[in-house]
Amino acid sequence: MEIIEKYFPELTERQKKQFAALYDLYIGWNSKINLISRKDIENLYGKHVLHSLGIAKVIRFAGQSAVLDVGTGGGFPGIPLAILFPKVRFLLIDGVGKKIKAAKDIAEQIDLENIECKQGRVEEEKAQFDFVVSRAAMPLSDLLKTARKNIVKDRKNAIPNGFLCLKGGNLQAELKPFKNKVVVYELTDYFSEEFFRTKKVIYLPA
Repeated sequence: MEIIEKYFPELTERQKKQFAALYDLYIGWNSKINLISRKDIENLYGKHVLHSLGIAKVIRFAGQSAVLDVGTGGGFPGIPLAILFPKVRFLLIDGVGKKIKAAKDIAEQIDLENIECKQGRVEEEKAQFDFVVSRAAMPLSDLLKTARKNIVKDRKNAIPNGFLCLKGGNLQAELKPFKNKVVVYELTDYFSEEFFRTKKVIYLPA
């Protein structure tokens, strides 16, 4: 938890309690289904929660915004972002029912009221949002094809509506089709831990 408070010192007591509760909840669910690599569960806050919150270093979502988390798995980045932005509405979607069941239970256990968890394919989702977020769920070109329809035109945030994706490694080939439009934010500009050395937030306006 200390690492979250280090980078987000403005958290309310309620938010601190919600973040603190995540460890036991993820440990419990991880013993039933593989939400997080077994060897990685000890690094829940650094490698999963804080990584998810990298998006919050790029944008502070305006109140009443709506965000779609595609391929959320066990709730990343959606659950940490929903804790941080209680006035923003989040829909977390994933094709794997067990993972969505876990994400839904975790959200309920911490009394996260601004979140909905849904099993399904993004291709079939018709609702519209200000932003689509994802954490290495699929290549950017595939995400664009399947979720562009879900981004509303009306703008209420500091940057135009679009895609915010957490990615790592060499992205040259993946980003080549979007070279004049995409903005790459290096997470090392915000977080000092070694884990973030190759981690990025990719922003693509819709």
